[in-house]
Amino acid sequence: MMTVKELAERLELKILAGEASLDRPVSGGYTGDLLSWVMARLPADAAWLTVMGNINAIAVASLKDAACIVLTDSAPLDDAALEKAQELSFPVLLSEQDSFTLGARMDGLLR
Repeated sequence: MMTVKELAERLELKILAGEASLDRPVSGGYTGDLLSWVMARLPADAAWLTVMGNINAIAVASLKDAACIVLTDSAPLDDAALEKAQELSFPVLLSEQDSFTLGARMDGLLR
């Protein structure tokens, strides 16, 4: 198992929020963009790969006790989401890679 910080370093992810919580363990991952679907399936301690950079994504990830959100495809994090992530000290990371490519790389690191 690795931490959010280690995952960010290994995958060259930019840290957008939640710097104080980068020591959180990451036990797996989940990819999805339909919030209701993700809410029913996102495991605790997972890194969630998505293009949903809004306040509702922060709420779902926090509610499900995810380790972090990784925005893929350079998806933007809106101002309200950034503010809420900082308030909750919830890690949000950014990648230029698409979810499929990044997920495959992440799977290799976490196994």
